[in-house]
Amino acid sequence: MNYRVKKLLDKMSLEKIDTVFITDEKNLYYYSGFYKGEGYLVIGKDKLIVVTDTRYTEYASMICKGFEVKNIALVSPADFVSNGEVCGFEDQSISYKKYSELSGQIKNLVPLGNMTDSLREVKDEGEIEFIKKAAHITDMAFNYICSYIQEGVTEKQIAAEIDSFMKKNGADDIAFSTIAASGTRASLPHAIPTDEKVKKGDFIVLDYGCTVNGYCSDMTRTVAVGEVSDEKREIYGRVLEAQLMSLNALKEGVSGEYVDKVARDYLDKHYKNAFAHSLGHSVGLYIHEAPNLSPRNKTPLKENTVITVEPGVYLEGNTGVRIEDLTVVKKNGCEILSKSPKELIIL
Repeated sequence: MNYRVKKLLDKMSLEKIDTVFITDEKNLYYYSGFYKGEGYLVIGKDKLIVVTDTRYTEYASMICKGFEVKNIALVSPADFVSNGEVCGFEDQSISYKKYSELSGQIKNLVPLGNMTDSLREVKDEGEIEFIKKAAHITDMAFNYICSYIQEGVTEKQIAAEIDSFMKKNGADDIAFSTIAASGTRASLPHAIPTDEKVKKGDFIVLDYGCTVNGYCSDMTRTVAVGEVSDEKREIYGRVLEAQLMSLNALKEGVSGEYVDKVARDYLDKHYKNAFAHSLGHSVGLYIHEAPNLSPRNKTPLKENTVITVEPGVYLEGNTGVRIEDLTVVKKNGCEILSKSPKELIIL
């Protein structure tokens, strides 16, 4: 039995849950090693079962050590539950249709809430190594794209070049839709790349990441094409200062609220309410995981949580700047995984 399953069983025992059905694709991988497979897991004190179809049964038998593999066409969830057992299901990811099917077969169903997800918050050495590899590819892509960007190329072309480079250099896939936002569109925090052409004097916000063995990276840099105004240089400098202050505050035991406040208070002095999102989010098998750095998170951060630090200033109709690093929380600080330069780069 792997240690992740053991942690889940210990949590189930505390919550008096006998059996859980794991249906979330990422948790399927996390607890069993079944990467990009379809089906579900059944986990209980005396049962570790992967239920999948014939496309994956041989693969699951090879990969999922300690698990029994069942053909989904020949069994139903009720086959794995004894009378009176309390069964947990992943209510945060299951569809209503699947829930209806499950509740029609099993009486004592209870929602798991964030139980299965919360056990993923602290990353082990293997997970951090995958994330570091993804972050390295992200850094290489930044070096490449700085040599590609010039006046006249479009946002779509920039995004496509980043995606292609990462896949050609070891990434399994992109972690999320790449953002390349230039000119006044840089004020859109989650801009979708368009056919807008880059012009001299523009800032370009580049936010992208990739996956390695299922684990994500995430980084943002803002670069300039040609000389930019003093106003833009000032905005950039203050966003960078806010980011450095936040990185300096990040360590085990402080709350996400505290680290967010460091950046927010500083930026609000200069650009009131122009920092329009939380300071950061955890990264792992999903690009957005818990915990986060936000005014709503008062829980102390744990060592080996992987989390972004990404302050930004967004001035509608004018410009925007965001600088983001991927970090690992440590006892007395943080390890920064994003190695790309952060001083303002003029292309």
